[in-house]
Amino acid sequence: MTADDWVAGVDGCRAGWVVVLRPVARPGDAQVRLVQQFSEVLELPGAPTIIAIDIPIGLPDTSGTGGRHCDIEVRKLLGARKSSVFSVPARAAVAETDYRKACEIAERHSDPSRKISKQTFNLFPKIREVDALMTPNLQNRVRECHPEVVFWRLNGKRPLALAKKPTGGSALRKSLLLAAGYPSSLFERQYFPRSSALDDDIIDAFACATAAADMVAGRAIRFPKCPPCDGRGLRMEIWG
Repeated sequence: MTADDWVAGVDGCRAGWVVVLRPVARPGDAQVRLVQQFSEVLELPGAPTIIAIDIPIGLPDTSGTGGRHCDIEVRKLLGARKSSVFSVPARAAVAETDYRKACEIAERHSDPSRKISKQTFNLFPKIREVDALMTPNLQNRVRECHPEVVFWRLNGKRPLALAKKPTGGSALRKSLLLAAGYPSSLFERQYFPRSSALDDDIIDAFACATAAADMVAGRAIRFPKCPPCDGRGLRMEIWG
């Protein structure tokens, strides 16, 4: 991989997935796209060599307190933003499309036994979509990323004081992306109707694209350093 390679950052949205494509060394050439299926990201022009996506990859057979080791480790870094990292349930629970049944299975596949929140359940379709395609070999290209961990690193390894939703929180995250080399013009337009994607989705996709470029450059951080694998051989890790 070289500075001329293209990378991508991906975040889920109402209409599918927001994708930020960029050359590793030229953030000003970033492009923003919307695709309906994650499989389309793998076929995008530029053939991104690293795809950083804000979705769990690597699902445990049994979920422990606090989720996976990587969930627990990054949560410790984020201060008041730690609630943005949810505890990833077992793969058997994620496979369920009925909330009540998913809670029953989650209770049987967690220690201590617990149900799942409706907010976590609403993410299951996206998790299943990515999990269906993932293999250990593909994971060398498609890597789990968490935007708040990226912003923590861009902020001098300090947790952000503001949540995403207030205007100030959005402005803070944009300022960190500007400092990472993106021109302000990239954030001064509305790319999609709100019915398709929110501004938060686009900002998070930019954060993931930053992490993807920094993976190539050796600046990104993996948590944990030596991640365990799930039952399918997928690493349970978070990049930021």
